[in-house]
Amino acid sequence: MASVYVVIPTYNEAENLSTLVHRLFDLSIDGLGLIIVDDSSPDGTGKLAESLSVRYGNSIRVISRPLKDGLGTAYKEGFDLALSLGCDAVIQMDADLSHRPEYIPKMLSMLGKYDVVVGSRYIDGGGTDEEWGLGRKILSGVGNFGIKLVSGIKVKDATSGFKAFRISALRIIPWENIQCKGFGFQSEVAFHSQRLKYSVYEMPIVFDERLVGKSKMSTGIAVEAMFRMLFIRIFGYSGFQK
Repeated sequence: MASVYVVIPTYNEAENLSTLVHRLFDLSIDGLGLIIVDDSSPDGTGKLAESLSVRYGNSIRVISRPLKDGLGTAYKEGFDLALSLGCDAVIQMDADLSHRPEYIPKMLSMLGKYDVVVGSRYIDGGGTDEEWGLGRKILSGVGNFGIKLVSGIKVKDATSGFKAFRISALRIIPWENIQCKGFGFQSEVAFHSQRLKYSVYEMPIVFDERLVGKSKMSTGIAVEAMFRMLFIRIFGYSGFQK
């Protein structure tokens, strides 16, 4: 049984997944396990995940979903599996190498004091890759600011997808009320963590540019997330099924 699970949703990440998995296990974290949730990627990511599972034995679990159903539901299924298997902590991260695995040991160490650790781009010492263009930096910054404004979230990086949770904290979050399938999922989790009065530590990270493939972020996605978070602040849940 793993003591730490890393939950990784994937869609068309075959060119990145092997590198990510190798870097994670190179950290030599005792009791490390991975849960890869693939949405029937047409590039063969799911098959690659299964082959990596064979190579690493019981250290990798693969959830293969029949349809592309969104980042949020993928994380929820991965978290459900981690909770059912039992562990001390859960990490969530992207599969595209934008989140450096090498940050994880410090994140885990900070869970000794905090319920949730957030990898943050928007505090001193954090930032984004120099390869990011001005347009993407503006989109990310304005999107984050807008979501914080309408939701009342206090953490500086409200849209971070790189988080570590104590298992006791993860278990209490009301997942049935978290319905955003896309970008807004990250902010919903931040909102509920704040509402539950969890102790949260923002750890500075540099968000790297993905090596291959294209970012799935867009202006439309950011605007949709703002409207969802405004609804959540008023009613306590998103009210959406999308």
